[in-house]
Formats: sequence, C-alpha cells, structure tokens
Amino acid sequence: MSLEAIKFDRSKTRLDVLDQLLIPYQTKYIQVSNIDDGYSVIQKMQVRGAPAIAIVGAFSITCELHSVKDGQKNTHGYNVSNLPVFKAALERRIDNLVKSRPTAVNLINACTAVKAIVETACTIDDLYAEVLRYSVVLFEDDLKNNYRIGDNGVRYIDNELSEFEGPFAVMTICNTGSLATSGHGTALGIIRSLWAKSKANPNNADDKTIQGQKSWLSHVYACETRPYNQGSRLTSYELNFEKIPFSLITDNMPAYLIDSLFSQRVNCPLPSRAPVKFIIVGADRIVTNGDLANKIGTFQLALIASQYEGVKFIGAAPTTTIDYTRDSGDDIVIEQRPANELTSILGGQVDSSDQFVTDSEGKVNLLRVKTATPNIDVWNPAFDVTPNRLIDSIVTEQDYVVKDSHGKFNL
Repeated sequence: MSLEAIKFDRSKTRLDVLDQLLIPYQTKYIQVSNIDDGYSVIQKMQVRGAPAIAIVGAFSITCELHSVKDGQKNTHGYNVSNLPVFKAALERRIDNLVKSRPTAVNLINACTAVKAIVETACTIDDLYAEVLRYSVVLFEDDLKNNYRIGDNGVRYIDNELSEFEGPFAVMTICNTGSLATSGHGTALGIIRSLWAKSKANPNNADDKTIQGQKSWLSHVYACETRPYNQGSRLTSYELNFEKIPFSLITDNMPAYLIDSLFSQRVNCPLPSRAPVKFIIVGADRIVTNGDLANKIGTFQLALIASQYEGVKFIGAAPTTTIDYTRDSGDDIVIEQRPANELTSILGGQVDSSDQFVTDSEGKVNLLRVKTATPNIDVWNPAFDVTPNRLIDSIVTEQDYVVKDSHGKFNL
C-alpha cells in the first residue's frame, strides 16, 4: 500500500493520483493528462483533501498545456496560433475545473493564481513554463508547510498542557494526513508530530529528555466519517502504518466516549483511560472571522468539546485555506453530494471468517451494497460550518492563533 497520494514526474510532465476510493483494499494510480481528468478525479473524490485537490487541479492544467502547446495533442479546440483566443479558452476550462468541488477554497485559490499567470504570459511556451513552476512550488511548499503546522500545533498543545500531567488522547475526523496533502498532513500532521515526541513512542525509549515529559500523547480516536468513511478507510490506514495507538469509533460515539473518560466511568470498558484533551480537525475553508468549513460532523465535535472544561478544539490548515473574501461562515457554499453516496457503500468482500476474498492476482474483490430503503429522500451535505465561538485555536504554517481579548481571531 502507499501513502503517496500524488506523483508528478517533471521530466515527463506526467501526473498520477492514488485512487482513494479503493484504499485500503487496493492500490491503483490514475493518470491525469488534462483538465477534464483533473475535474473527474476531484469530483469523484478519487483524490480529496483541500490541499491535495488544489495541487492536482494545478498539475492537471500543467499537463493539458504541455500536451497542446506544440499542437501535437489538441483535443480541446485550442487555437495555438492566436494567443488571446487560446487564453480565453483556457480560462473557461479553468473556471469549470473550480466547479468540481466548490467548497474547498484551496482549489479556487490555485486556479485564480494560474489565471493570473495566463493573463500576463506573452507566449504559450512561457505560459506553460510559469504554470509548471507554480504547480511544482505549490506541491513542494505544501509539504514544508505541513511540517510547520505540525510543529506549531505541538507548541500550542504543550502550552495548554503546562499544568497537566500524564497521558492524554486526541480525537479527529475525516482524513487530513499524507493522503489529503503532499505529505505529513495538517490535523493528522499535528498528531504525527505529537507522536514523534511522545514518551509512549517505542522509538523514544532511550531519549532521556522525552522520557522526562510530564504529559504525552498515548492514544488517538478516529471518527469513521460517514458517508465516505475517510476515517475508517484512510485515517485508520495511516495511523496503523505509523504504528500510532488508535481506536476507530463511529460518528455518534464521541459524546459518550469523552464523557466516560471525563467521569472515569468504571462500568464502561474503554480502549484507554487517557482523557481526550484535544479534538483536532482540518479545514476546507476558513473565513476571516475564523468560522471553519470542514467535513460534515465537525460542528458536532466542537459542540461536544465546548461542554467539557479542558477539551480544546483545534482547526489546522495552511494559509492557502483562508478565504479573505468572506467575513462569515454563512457565506460559504456547502457542496451537496449524490444520494447514492449515503445509501450505498463500497467495501472489500470477506468470507465467513472475516478474511478478504481475492482474485487470481491477489487483489481484494470490491463490492458495492445498498444500505438503505430504495428511492428515499436523502440530504447529503459534504461539509458543515463550525462557528468561531467554538474554536480554541487555528493552526497554520505561520503560527497558532488564539482569540484576542474581544473573543476574535486575527487571521
């Protein structure tokens, strides 16, 4: 299996993305040769995660430009002999690409940046070179920024735990790790960084400084994240890969779990007795007042955290996720997904002993099954908006931000 969601070969201008609908059952890469391919893999959620879809969107434009700039593969009606007409056609295709996932601002920002390059380019060759440069920098900067997010998140958590002693747990939703970014991750990146310095990590057994910690991460709770199960399929895979102790829970278990840990309920068997001290989530869009759009189910986690003193709610995202054109979460367009994504599910076929059934090549057989009454009405928003009043900190690659004395975020 692989944690590499995006592969770009600069020498060949070739983009391949990991089909995340098949994880953790199969590893399959899809070649993205043009904007239409980019739109398809983003819209179908074969690639997902706000940073990742921005990178794939930019690279899909790069690949299309590479194929048409010399007139060898012009299947989209470009007029390569007329630069203004060429630019207008390209801008229309970029505008359509944005529609693949309208809530995630990273894709919009990337496409806006590419369109600015289009406007100033003097030749098609120059246009291709600049879009290629931008896309590569976007990809490389995302990885660097994710490690900075991890470090800044750890600093915030250390400050909050200055008076706490003992092991603690964290909770997360959706997938915000390597599979959602160019690597390491945002919210899951903070968790990775916490685990890297935890005294519970066997790799740190001989580090006297780490072994002297007063508080340390010992357990992670991953919400399954219906209806696409990014938590149970992707986050659980990443945590298992990294050997970070975790438990998978359904999206309707967090309140009872946190309350049981908070009250130290003795008649309820628990994976760990370490209290949940932080709920760490990613974001697809953060607006200027700090309202945060993220995977559906995030808002309820923030509400739960607000009921327990000592449980902090953290949003983690690069600054490319901040939308400075909107003042409130009320202005965020929430994407509605197809009904069948809620009423059916794709999974690996198992036999009576719960072992995977494989084909002659050793690949797990995949089956889609219906889980709801046919022909019913379905409401299936992909995201919800968590109001800033429920958020304790927003962590970016620049720093961690908390509210000022007036209860406002200054992003």
